[in-house]
Amino acid sequence: MAVTDAHNPLIGETTCGSLLQKLQEIWDEVGENDEERDKMLLQLEQDCLDVYKRKVEQAAKSRAQLLQALSDAKLELSSLLSALGDKSSVGIPDKSSGTIKEQLAAIAPALDQLWKQKEERVKDFSDVQAQIQKICGEIAGNLNLSDQVGTPCVDESDLTLKKLDEYHAQLQELQKEKSDRLQKVLEFVSTVHDLCAVLGMDFFSTVTEVHPSLNDSTGVQSKSISNDTLSRLAKTVIALKEDKKQRLQKLQDLASQLIDLWNLMDTPEEERELFDHVTCNISASVDEVTVPGALALDLIEQAEVEVDRLDQLKSSRMKEIAFKKQSELEEIFARAHVEIDPEAAREKIMAMIDSGDVEPAELLADMDNQIGKAKDESLSRKDILDKVEKWMSACEEESWLEDYNRDENRYNASRGAHLNLKRAEKARILVNKIPALVETLVAKTRAWEEDHGISFTYDGVPLLAMLDEYAMLRQEREEEKRRMRDQKKYQDLQHSEQEAIFGSKPSPARPVSAKKVVGPRANGGANGTPNRRLSLNQNGARSTTKDAKRENRLSAPVNYVSMSKEDAASHVSGTDPIPASP
Repeated sequence: MAVTDAHNPLIGETTCGSLLQKLQEIWDEVGENDEERDKMLLQLEQDCLDVYKRKVEQAAKSRAQLLQALSDAKLELSSLLSALGDKSSVGIPDKSSGTIKEQLAAIAPALDQLWKQKEERVKDFSDVQAQIQKICGEIAGNLNLSDQVGTPCVDESDLTLKKLDEYHAQLQELQKEKSDRLQKVLEFVSTVHDLCAVLGMDFFSTVTEVHPSLNDSTGVQSKSISNDTLSRLAKTVIALKEDKKQRLQKLQDLASQLIDLWNLMDTPEEERELFDHVTCNISASVDEVTVPGALALDLIEQAEVEVDRLDQLKSSRMKEIAFKKQSELEEIFARAHVEIDPEAAREKIMAMIDSGDVEPAELLADMDNQIGKAKDESLSRKDILDKVEKWMSACEEESWLEDYNRDENRYNASRGAHLNLKRAEKARILVNKIPALVETLVAKTRAWEEDHGISFTYDGVPLLAMLDEYAMLRQEREEEKRRMRDQKKYQDLQHSEQEAIFGSKPSPARPVSAKKVVGPRANGGANGTPNRRLSLNQNGARSTTKDAKRENRLSAPVNYVSMSKEDAASHVSGTDPIPASP
């Protein structure tokens, strides 16, 4: 009953004092001595002290942990703010007072918000860097377009918007470079397509040899834009252009050969039209040839076969072709007034062909070379020949003027008299220029002979000799005119003396002379005019012989000396005598 009552206080509020009282009651009941009681009380005090110490230590440790957590939170907050670089978007607690837990509670929301911002910012950085890494890989060529780019390593120490903007700017530059490269790739591919079409080549196999992604089945954004792809595309375009240039040159050579062979053998137009697709580009530049298949290999082979066929046909028609070239050569020399022996040349060609000692191609090449040299010689003589033509035309006008001045009825109001009067005025102006023209012609002829080391001949006659003879005849004519003027003065003086003696003037007896008709003269000019030295018949051969031309080259009119005194007195040519050429 006592034990039960002793435990009753434990059921209610238990304190250290109630427990000590209960202990003393037990000791009294047991009969513990004071020494034991003191020892036990001392032990109780020591145990209580140890408990308090443990509690204090635990409290101190807890406080230290809270302080460390607060320090860590502040450090983390500072680090996040530094990394994100944006303090205005987050509510930063500015009070440093209050309990530790209050300070922790105040920092926690800001930390949570900054962590969310950091995660979003890291994702933004990762996306931008992934795109940059992908484009760089495409440009470098070490990344296939179908490959997935790994997650890039983001530097979380700098997640500022400024850094993100720098990455965005870099990404925009790379995207622009990618766009430019893609445009270049498309231009190269288009050029390759056009070149392959003209050359008759397979575009698909050509372009896929550069890179498999360049075929038409892939999207535009999926095509390779690497440096290697651009370089190989550029080399492919250069190679195709060079191939196009060589094929065009070869086709133009074949077209020229075809045209030459057609012209030599008088090929009908219907047969020529079969190769219009070959000859249409004979003068075209490389860029002008854009028709698909215009430079295909089978077309070139077709032209080569036709050239070979015509070459064989040409060999069988060698004589006809050679004589045609000889006629061309003779025509060139005839226009240049160079005298050759066409009969001997044709006999020589016949002998060479019949003997078989020379290849047909060599003979034609030699004749082409002769034609080329003849054209060069004709070109070098052109300036002098033009002046010779002017000189001869002037001499013809001078001859006409002589006839006109001897016509007694030239001033009568007959039909066409005013036209002859105008022509006479022009003829006098032209005749006045003959001395200067002859002087220039002599100087040019001598300069030509010095340059070429040979004599300049006109239809086989040295031109300087013709000019010298003309000058001599002209001087003789002037002397004859002066002699006749002196004779007329003497006759006029005699008539005056007779009139003074007999008181009347007898009518002068007019000597009988044939009346000249104004027009072309039959045998040269009255002043030594050279005849036209060359006439061509329908076959292009010269009809006048060398001896006949020498006879008629510079001849005076048959009635020159027998002109009447009155006609001689009325003749005015408007020309001055020129000295004979040395």
